[in-house]
Amino acid sequence: METRRLGNSDVNISPIIMGTWQAGKAMWVGIEDSETVKAMRAAFEAGITTIDTAEVYGNGHSEQIVAQALSDVRDRVVYATKVFANHLKYDLVIEACDRSLKNLKTDYIDLYQIHWPSGAFNSEIVPIEETMRAMNDLKQQGKIRAIGVSNFSRAQIEEAAQYGRIDSLQPPYSLFWRQVEKDTMPYCIENNISIIAYSSLAQGLLTGKFGLGHKFQEGDNRIKNKLFMGENYERAQAALDKLRPIAERHQCKLAQLTLAWLIAQPQTNAIVGARNSDQSVQNAKAADVKLSADELAQIDAIGRTVTDPLDDSPIMWDWG
Repeated sequence: METRRLGNSDVNISPIIMGTWQAGKAMWVGIEDSETVKAMRAAFEAGITTIDTAEVYGNGHSEQIVAQALSDVRDRVVYATKVFANHLKYDLVIEACDRSLKNLKTDYIDLYQIHWPSGAFNSEIVPIEETMRAMNDLKQQGKIRAIGVSNFSRAQIEEAAQYGRIDSLQPPYSLFWRQVEKDTMPYCIENNISIIAYSSLAQGLLTGKFGLGHKFQEGDNRIKNKLFMGENYERAQAALDKLRPIAERHQCKLAQLTLAWLIAQPQTNAIVGARNSDQSVQNAKAADVKLSADELAQIDAIGRTVTDPLDDSPIMWDWG
């Protein structure tokens, strides 16, 4: 798989990135560590050389599983992890990074990201200048190679960028969730900030495996996902029916088609999770699907039948 430069850094990432929220187990059901390790290994062997995790995914468990799966090929893998909103004071950022380094069994993190802006989830408000000072010091010490932000608005990225180089933004972004395109993406293009899309398959909705009337198990975070609710869900099912003939033409799965569309968008790379080895291999194949300009426009229009009626909230889950 061809790699791409991350922002203005000297880090090169694969356009398809292995996501590991599920590896932490918290807020997911039916996850086995042994299967996750195999999935990560299969992703690497299929050309997915970048892996995204976070300290908050299972309180470090996800990071530990990454180390278990990939430590022996560390020099050929890009590790991206994140510091949570409750650890944004200077000393707490440093401590969180050291914990992540220990969990990941490495002496450097390729991309270290601020997971949510200060104040999210009722966290203490910390000036971004203080958090960025810690990030810059970590970079200077060689503990991290690049700085990224996640779930930041355009105004929040602009403010953070006053205090240091921001090389990536991680927003929720898929064919069915496109708020980032409104004003944040133009800023990222202008400033050469890589977009690393999470929920790139709309938490599995774009795989087409969830039909009308699907019910998730208790404890699954998707119960609260707006796209799985009411008329939004019905519109999504109708859109999937229109996408299927295009996927058939390319002899690929719906997931591969919509990932191929996503990584064809400006500056955009796609994080996608996998529960097992087969899913990892299938995800990697999305990088081989080549779409014409007409097909990209057609897929774009189908996606808008789902996204245009949504409200302007950037949060995909109705946790209220």
